[in-house]
Amino acid sequence: MTVYEIIKKPVITEKTELLRREKNTYTFEVDPRANKVEIKKAVEKVFAVKVADVNTINVKPTTKRYGMKLYKTKLTKKAIVKLAEGTIEYFPEV
Repeated sequence: MTVYEIIKKPVITEKTELLRREKNTYTFEVDPRANKVEIKKAVEKVFAVKVADVNTINVKPTTKRYGMKLYKTKLTKKAIVKLAEGTIEYFPEV
C-alpha cells in the first residue's frame, strides 16, 4: 500500500475541529488493513509533520433502511493522530 492509499480523507466534524484546536489532534479515515505504524509513517510523509501518537477505531457496519430494502454500510477505520510539532492545513488559503 502506498501512503496515499492508507490515508483516505480527513474526518471534519464539530468534535474533531475542537480536538484540532485544543489538542493538536487530527482525525482521518484510513484503510482498514493499515496498522498504527503505517499510519504514522504515511501522515509524516504526506504532511511533513512529526507524529507523537496514533489511536485507531474500527467502525463496524450498521444496518440501514431505504424504503423496504435493508443494507449494511461498509467497515471503516478511523485514525486519531496527535502531532508533536507542526500543523496540518485541510483547506489552504488561496
